[in-house]
Amino acid sequence: MLNSRFVCDLALECGFDLAGVAPSGPTPDYDRYRAWAAGGLAGEMGYLADHRADLRADPALLLPGLRSIICVGSLYNGPEPYSTEFDDTGRGWIARYARGEDYHTAIRRKLEGLASRLLEYKEFEWRACVDTAPLLERSLARRAGLGWIGKNTCLINQKAGSWFLLAELLTTLDLEPDSPPPDRCGSCTRCIESCPTDALVPSPAGGWQLDARLCISYFTIELRGTIPEQMREGVGANVFGCDICQDVCPWNRRAAVRSGDEYSGWVAPPLDTLAELGPEQFREAFRGTAVSRAKYSGFLRNVAVAMGNSGQAGFREPLSRLAGGDDPLVREHALWALEKLSGTT
Repeated sequence: MLNSRFVCDLALECGFDLAGVAPSGPTPDYDRYRAWAAGGLAGEMGYLADHRADLRADPALLLPGLRSIICVGSLYNGPEPYSTEFDDTGRGWIARYARGEDYHTAIRRKLEGLASRLLEYKEFEWRACVDTAPLLERSLARRAGLGWIGKNTCLINQKAGSWFLLAELLTTLDLEPDSPPPDRCGSCTRCIESCPTDALVPSPAGGWQLDARLCISYFTIELRGTIPEQMREGVGANVFGCDICQDVCPWNRRAAVRSGDEYSGWVAPPLDTLAELGPEQFREAFRGTAVSRAKYSGFLRNVAVAMGNSGQAGFREPLSRLAGGDDPLVREHALWALEKLSGTT
């Protein structure tokens, strides 16, 4: 007969690095989430606040007969330096999770493999969820014992740190749930103090929450329009995502490092190389990766901002070319960057 320990061991055999079981039933953090969304902190990410928001109240709404949720974590930390150790202003920073095959594809493949293995022992209904399903994934992972939710709003595992992508296998299996671990952030506020745009703000319910409207990852990935001018300097060299609040976390000092090359693509490519990419070259370079989510126009916007923050006069030429293009979004940010570099030699 299947039990939780056997199921979790099988998940590890299928390529996951963390595994635990959460119970079915309403998600305890739902009211906090709804207050966050109602406060406008999701910015333009309408999918977090529209009719789908109600589905996050109870995972059973996604699978009739739900009994247990197998929560898993996939490690994406590599041996490369952290962004806080990165000082080459001629290069752009791509968040660690986005440097290889799109995690949606890679993790779904593993989840489907886990379901197939489990079906060898018992018939049951299941649904694989990788980021896009309306679930409060960190809350479920905490209930499954994978870690606690830190002040930077990331799930932190005491032994392995926070460099994990989360996913779930909703099942009709009757499994003994794991228990949430204690919060071990203590009085540490390094993530809060290190955020260049002050995106981690006090929560009315106590503790801290992310104001996405101030977050570098939001600006460089989710936002489709203009990055607010007062925020552009804080974006720094980030051209897709941001790792700072995890880079400074003490629990990541000895974080586990992945084996294999699943997330070993672009690390810190030269900004002038990125600025030269045409639409087809962009699609080819980042095909099958999360970076494609920024779209070509948004990516060049981000590259222009990073060039403006570099302090390098040598970027005036590629910026002038971007400023002379047909895309008004790219042109606006390239002109800003040129103005910022006007005093450099």
